[in-house]
Amino acid sequence: MQLIKAGMYAPSAVNKQPWHFILVTDKKLLNKIADVHPHGSMLRQAAAAIVVLGDVTLAHTPDYMPVDCAAATENILLAAHGLGLGAVWVGIHPREERKNALRELFRL
Repeated sequence: MQLIKAGMYAPSAVNKQPWHFILVTDKKLLNKIADVHPHGSMLRQAAAAIVVLGDVTLAHTPDYMPVDCAAATENILLAAHGLGLGAVWVGIHPREERKNALRELFRL
């Protein structure tokens, strides 16, 4: 939960905080994410993953949303390092095929 809080404390345009976080601990779901992401093989050994979702309806403008979510992701990575945890950024945006695959997995 400390890592998600770190993401929530990230700066965002006009402090809109246009993000949602999904904590994934289910091994089957971690494996499915690894199946659809060409650079996500490490998820097969991970204890958990945090999926950072941008919400265009909350963003100041759609153009700022990816930057805002990147700031949240960086905060999560820095917090993980500070706690002595390993972490890696596995990007989805702007790849439509990756975004669509995760939308399907999470029924978004």
